[in-house]
Amino acid sequence: MTELTEADVVVRPAVPEDRPVVDRLWLLFRHDLSEFRGLLPRSDGSFRDERVEDAFSAPGWAPYLFVRGEHPVGFAFVRALDTPVRVLNSFFVVRGARRTGIGLAAVRAVLARHPGRWEIAFQYENPGAVAFWRRVAAAAAGDAWTEEPRPVPGMPELPPDVWISFDTTPRTA
Repeated sequence: MTELTEADVVVRPAVPEDRPVVDRLWLLFRHDLSEFRGLLPRSDGSFRDERVEDAFSAPGWAPYLFVRGEHPVGFAFVRALDTPVRVLNSFFVVRGARRTGIGLAAVRAVLARHPGRWEIAFQYENPGAVAFWRRVAAAAAGDAWTEEPRPVPGMPELPPDVWISFDTTPRTA
């Protein structure tokens, strides 16, 4: 399979009219994460979704939608845009689009929109995420990135999240 590029996926800011699509993608995202954290849906079948609301309405947040042709294939939520270190709060690519290069193309596009220092969390229990985010960090910063486990705030029963940190600020010669 040929690896896709930024030209094969459109990464654009999500607007309020995209909210129903993002809400549905969010359910898929949370369902995928439930495998690694044992988190169950609420009684109505939904998962916690305050991050979606924050992404669309809170200061310092930006939601992005990934589209290939007419198909929504993922999203990203960036937070802390009003601080020195941006956080890729949530990132998701639908299973049918994984391992095609869409994820790497999408994350590169998101990072390029906000050059500077970044932090991204993932879970060691998710081997696909471990490999993907290490690849992203190396592509973005060479060997100038760090990785460290940090406790999940307010959830001491969970294993720590793993955070990678790097800087995408263009370097001058």
